[in-house]
Amino acid sequence: METTHRAPLPSSFDPPAALRRAQVPALAVGIAGLVVAALGFFVDAGHFFSAWLTGWVFWMTVALGCLGLSMLHHMSRGAWGLMIRRPLEAGARTLPLLAVLFLPLVPGLPKLYEWTHAEIVRHEEALAAKASYLNTPFFLGRTVAYLVIWIVFAFVLSRLSRRQDETADPTLFRRMQAWSAVGFLVMALTITFAAIDWLMSLDARWFSSIFGLWLFAGCGLSGLVFAIVIASWEGGMEPMAAVLRPRHFHDYGKLFFAFTMLWAYISFSQFLLIWSGNLPEEIPFYLRRMHGAWAVVSTLVLVGHFILPFVILLSADIKRRSATLVKIAVYMLFMRWLDIYWHVAPTVQAVWHKSGTWSGIWIDLAAAVGIGGLFVWYYVGQLVSRPLLPIHDPFLAEALAQD
Repeated sequence: METTHRAPLPSSFDPPAALRRAQVPALAVGIAGLVVAALGFFVDAGHFFSAWLTGWVFWMTVALGCLGLSMLHHMSRGAWGLMIRRPLEAGARTLPLLAVLFLPLVPGLPKLYEWTHAEIVRHEEALAAKASYLNTPFFLGRTVAYLVIWIVFAFVLSRLSRRQDETADPTLFRRMQAWSAVGFLVMALTITFAAIDWLMSLDARWFSSIFGLWLFAGCGLSGLVFAIVIASWEGGMEPMAAVLRPRHFHDYGKLFFAFTMLWAYISFSQFLLIWSGNLPEEIPFYLRRMHGAWAVVSTLVLVGHFILPFVILLSADIKRRSATLVKIAVYMLFMRWLDIYWHVAPTVQAVWHKSGTWSGIWIDLAAAVGIGGLFVWYYVGQLVSRPLLPIHDPFLAEALAQD
């Protein structure tokens, strides 16, 4: 009869000092990025707000992905999620910081959205018909509502997880399951509306029935690859080095592959529906991305975001090696930013009749790095505030079973 071996539990799962030390360089990088981005504001204010929107939405997808994957874990109770539950919870708790980082976009709304200009709306029937929904007070009110809803779910689940640590109550996981079941549906709905508000309405004449699902899938992919990076980082230090095993990374690699396929399926479905319909309201989105320098970016997104990771992640051996998987995850984080940049920048340039695909790319990169530095600084502070594993979770022993 085969005997199941259990991994010996370290005496403590307190975060090591090396994790805490990462906050200072992250903050320094963030401040440097923000300084460069601020210089970009004085060079081209419109480009600055476009860059800030791209960077902010990208890091928002990381936080929302962490929250959504945490809910998915609570509902499925898989060992994969238990081993990265604390990184996912910490990612979800960055939402208050991202709410604050939305504020620089408020004065820039007229630089991004045509529907904020009353004189343009009055003279165009397509925009006037949407004015009851696309107007600044309602837009800001909806954004506040999304952020409050997400923050509430993030902190309720995080509080229940902390109570499980403190009380070892074996019934708390049921409450987390119930909150997650409701929260996952609410997230799907609110992310869909957020995608319409923040990205689709950059060109209020264009629409896609699958756009919200595209962003929802992108959030899952962003959160997962970020969690893979953190898990690999933790796995190089005690105490997590003693419990994170190749089979855990194999699970993350399989999820990585699945989310990549989901993103590609939704993206291709949107293209196919718009191409086959050939409607003048829909096709400009792709036409402006299929010519000139934007055609190069489109090719990079197709090859780099789908074909390359698809081919690499077919290998089970690669999925089990954390050192290799983390490199692909870091690469995918960049591709996730590029995908959002591909959605934002061409539309802003076309609507406001700007030229030059690459002329202000340094502003886009600086904004993403600046927001990212602050995000990582705040994230690490959240991560080290709790033990790295939920030691009283009733399924922990199963998750720690050796290969």
